[in-house]
Amino acid sequence: MPVTRSFPRAMKTVLMCLLIATTSPLAGCVASGEISGEVVEEEPPAPREEVVEVRPGFLFIKGHWARAGGRWEWRAGYWERERAGQHWVAGHWDHRGHGHVWVEGRWER
Repeated sequence: MPVTRSFPRAMKTVLMCLLIATTSPLAGCVASGEISGEVVEEEPPAPREEVVEVRPGFLFIKGHWARAGGRWEWRAGYWERERAGQHWVAGHWDHRGHGHVWVEGRWER
């Protein structure tokens, strides 16, 4: 009787999950950053002013408006630790076609 070597079903499942987890984030990436959400026709409100003090070793990621449940909600800014050799490219609302889309901020080298 020939001996066949195959991964157990659980191992195949784990490998497939790893493959999906590592490649899925790449699917939504475009040259200008990852687009988050859907195209909205209404222009977002002007950003709120957030007053912050300098914190050595940290970068303040500014807040932004997000569309949720058919209305605009403010997503407050937050602090993130600086990354050596990288700079932050801020997220922004981009005019596309007949609407606007949120392009996520990202770290770049």
